[in-house]
Amino acid sequence: MPNIKFRASCRTLTSHAGLSIIGQCFEIAGVDSIDSRFPTTLGMRTSDVIKSYLGLLCLGMSDYDAVENFRRDKPFQQLLTLQKVPSAATLRQRLEKLAANDLQARTATWSTTLLSLIEAPITAETTHVCLDIDTFVMDNSNSKKEGVSRTYQKVDGYTPIAAYLGNEGWCLGLELRPGKQHTMKESNAFLERVLPRAQCLTKQPILLREDSGFDSQAHLALLEQQRQVFADEGRRLDYVVKWNPRGSATADRDTWLAVAADYWEELRPGKRQALWSQTVSIHDDNKTEYVVQRVMRLVERTADGDGQLLLEPDYELEGWWTSLDEAPEAVIKRYQAHATHEQFHSEIKTDLDLERLPSGKFATNDLILHLAQLAYNILRLMGQLGMTGELSPVYSGP
Repeated sequence: MPNIKFRASCRTLTSHAGLSIIGQCFEIAGVDSIDSRFPTTLGMRTSDVIKSYLGLLCLGMSDYDAVENFRRDKPFQQLLTLQKVPSAATLRQRLEKLAANDLQARTATWSTTLLSLIEAPITAETTHVCLDIDTFVMDNSNSKKEGVSRTYQKVDGYTPIAAYLGNEGWCLGLELRPGKQHTMKESNAFLERVLPRAQCLTKQPILLREDSGFDSQAHLALLEQQRQVFADEGRRLDYVVKWNPRGSATADRDTWLAVAADYWEELRPGKRQALWSQTVSIHDDNKTEYVVQRVMRLVERTADGDGQLLLEPDYELEGWWTSLDEAPEAVIKRYQAHATHEQFHSEIKTDLDLERLPSGKFATNDLILHLAQLAYNILRLMGQLGMTGELSPVYSGP
């Protein structure tokens, strides 16, 4: 048996060494700057409160009580450059106070500052950098939290809205909404806040992708107006928004079949589809007219995939509003990639432990989601650079 000797080490050991990178990201993002706007209260700097909670989120903890395990953890305090680590009660009280003072408005610049200064990679989808906007459900059933109500997924909770840029999925906007709020309500204002952030991060053409919940004439009119603003600045903005038929697919079936007559293409025995583009006039709230393009797809099935004949033909009608000057097949393919953003929603709910928000107050939970936006981007940045970049242990570059 080998002769093993044990000796004490003067080094500090911690299971959360990644906090050193997280602390540097806080510094780059400018989190400490909030101390000039929100001064020290009862000996506790505002930045210490915010960075402590951001640290918890980056470690996959959202509950206030989780901070108690780090109050005497020297590496946690040193790596995040904290003067003090707040107690759970102080953390809750200060976050509620900061939410009442609208700290949310200042947190939005942290992510864009970080991503810009760190020169985060932003990968385009063919010719455009995609900007995906969508709502998702956070299940907070069996709670009496402010704003919890019935969502479109038939559970009680919230339906926050988020925006993700590029194939990497950088989050440029994350705002809380009551569960029953319709997708389109306040979405135009959200878009106007997000687009300048995207412009700051990339000079490439931007392709906005949204599902049918955003199909409204007012929203499409805003997109056309924003396209003109981009064009005036020498930039390019395009969009693909899923069409919401609102019952017209069944009511006007004969009309659609007549239009599709010249475009049928057989995909297999018992299944054929028709693809075509059409122009439609829409109006904004001021009755200004815009002519937009809509790509249509009508699928007819007279037999299932096994060859079993159907008693009656089955029809499926879909459409996509778009500004792209591309073939219908290309536009549909562009939109299909929009589904990849669903994984980003799940990372917010699981990796950051935010499926069930910790506060009973809506404004506080909204602030927590704004902080989660920065935590999410930091973790994605570490993943992009550490797992797939040159810092990756499996990197095999020249």
